[in-house]
Amino acid sequence: MNATLALIRDTFREAFARRIFWGFFGCCTALLLLLMFLSRLEVNVGGDATPVLGGASPDQAASVLQTQSIIAMVLYYAGTALAVFASAGLVNAMFEPGRIELLLSKPLSRAHLLLGRYLGNVLVVTANIVYLVFGSWLIFGLKTGVWGTGFLLSSFFTILNFSVLLTVIVLVGVLWDSSAVAIMVTFAIMIITPILAQISTIERLLNSESSREVLRVLYYTLPKTSDLSVMIRHMILNQPIESWMPVWSTALFGAAVLAIGVWRFNRRTF
Repeated sequence: MNATLALIRDTFREAFARRIFWGFFGCCTALLLLLMFLSRLEVNVGGDATPVLGGASPDQAASVLQTQSIIAMVLYYAGTALAVFASAGLVNAMFEPGRIELLLSKPLSRAHLLLGRYLGNVLVVTANIVYLVFGSWLIFGLKTGVWGTGFLLSSFFTILNFSVLLTVIVLVGVLWDSSAVAIMVTFAIMIITPILAQISTIERLLNSESSREVLRVLYYTLPKTSDLSVMIRHMILNQPIESWMPVWSTALFGAAVLAIGVWRFNRRTF
């Protein structure tokens, strides 16, 4: 446990030293300031000035939640993108010449080193995402008087999505020591998965059963980035979630990729 905490502290120190934490924190703060500015805007509707995001009475709560769900999905994608950029360099710094030899000289297993670094990265990003979501929730609540818990719970899906994408960054780092490649591969997954989420529509357009099978394999194998955002919307709007498959299948993908990364790290020579 002490060794794990030391690895996490080392990750936080490096995030501060490389200005990664403060950069991420600054971007989150900028988003919160933008949200605060938007909450003060007013539009004229029938001659009456009405707040764009606020001033909601109890009978307007549904409208406020709709707006909140849109903002939550924007924060979901923006937060994930910022986290990917912030973490790619932090993960690959571990494999820098001189640094990796020093780490491997410690009386720790390679799996412990890699998983400790992974956990440290997750906690660095979690701190910023919780700050972003909680700050947004406070702005909405103070402005509208609507304190829906669904918005707060949406941070779980953002953290889950990032944690899984981070496993891809870790695997690419172990294989090629490249932050640029890690970012490209991760963003490729983020672009492909919303397309795959339209599986029912795409299946009707394909005239080959083998093509449909390939589509299904890709859909059920890759993380469900887009489906998780839909679940966020349903949670905020107090709508039932029909299936939790996107959650556990995304988590399984992350666990498998991380296991492959640990296996490859154990076999790699430095």
